[in-house]
Amino acid sequence: MKKDVAIEVKNLSKVYKLYEKPMDRVKDSFGLAGNKVFKKHIALNNVNLTVKKGETVGIIGTNGSGKSTILKIITGVLTPTAGEVNVDGHISALLELGAGFNMEYNGIDNIYLNGMMIGFSEEEIDKKMDAILEFADIGDYVYQPVKTYSSGMFVRLAFAVAINIDPEILIVDEALSVGDVFFQAKCYHKFEEFKEQGKTILFVSHDLSSISKYCDRAVLLNKGVLLGEGTPKKMIDIYKQVLVGQYPLPSSDIGNLLDDEDIRKAAEEADKKAEAKISGKEEEKPKDASLNPDALEYGDGAANITNYYVTDSKGVRSASIIKGTEFTIHMEVEFNEDIAAPIFAFTFKNILGIEITGTNSMVEKAFLEPVKKGDKKEITFTQKMSLQGGEYLLSFGVTGFEQNDFTVYHRLYDVLNITVVSDKNTVGYYDMDTTCKVRDIDAGTD
Repeated sequence: MKKDVAIEVKNLSKVYKLYEKPMDRVKDSFGLAGNKVFKKHIALNNVNLTVKKGETVGIIGTNGSGKSTILKIITGVLTPTAGEVNVDGHISALLELGAGFNMEYNGIDNIYLNGMMIGFSEEEIDKKMDAILEFADIGDYVYQPVKTYSSGMFVRLAFAVAINIDPEILIVDEALSVGDVFFQAKCYHKFEEFKEQGKTILFVSHDLSSISKYCDRAVLLNKGVLLGEGTPKKMIDIYKQVLVGQYPLPSSDIGNLLDDEDIRKAAEEADKKAEAKISGKEEEKPKDASLNPDALEYGDGAANITNYYVTDSKGVRSASIIKGTEFTIHMEVEFNEDIAAPIFAFTFKNILGIEITGTNSMVEKAFLEPVKKGDKKEITFTQKMSLQGGEYLLSFGVTGFEQNDFTVYHRLYDVLNITVVSDKNTVGYYDMDTTCKVRDIDAGTD
């Protein structure tokens, strides 16, 4: 294992036995029933992963993809069926709500219990006790048995212990989704401190904005298979294809996996071929510096977005919009099939891939009608530009529901670059168009 590597996972597999009846488990434990009493569930299949020291890596994937399983194996909670894991550094992990807590002990006792399980002495925990209690901020409840805690108190204390014992590697599984907004903000601020200190962070989250904002790299798992790893933006784009069932998954020979660039190219080529087959031609888009030649495009072909552009307050096509002015987003759609109720959408992302804002025709209650094959529609979204000055990426989509199943007919991700021009940028993503006044206060008299 190289010196700059914190976590190394080699050919990792985990197989569970699923029993229909408790008695089948007993029979199998004594070797009396053979393989007929259980089914094999492959939670992880031949996964390879390397996390370098100082990296923040996020793991994303659908439910049941093996995200939590790989974290539990890395931390030693589970043993692998095959493969190996090597770790260089002191790990602190928060995998499940209150994992490792004794329900009968109070909060103070559990702090010592967890700290000692991690490998700290009583004296070392004493030195960190004030920081842990201040971070948890649960007051006198810390002297009560943890079985009386709410779920919020539980995770506050557990996270406070995990984050304040100065680990070299922090592993977190969805713990930040619990607790109020102030506690979540405190946790993410601690993440930023850890990154600045050069510590290694590995965490699972369904919050894709957090993955984009905090991670140097993202790993995509699907049904126990590592589909790819790369920049958060790339992996999130592919993940969204997986969610709607329009990603070309690897063949049954899952030991021969492609890297993220190959996956991306294969996905794009497959979608382009499918679209060309349906429409009978390939659409040539106008050459424009604001158009992204590497935009991600996919869909089942029931509808095609044939044109898209933005106009400024004067109705002139432009990729530069002045902050505070009105502008309109245009998209033109041609339908290749009858669709009961298409939904038209747009989304703005920043250059990190974080979704800033967006809406769709269903939310706006602007169009809830069926369309016929051959119909063409022009859709416009008009609004005031309130984003801060900077560069943004605009995405378009046509979706709908087929027998209650969400379906993507056509999506264009990050296809258009929009520049917001501003002579006054405030804090954050949005300008609230604030009016500030300052006045003298007359001095009072006794």
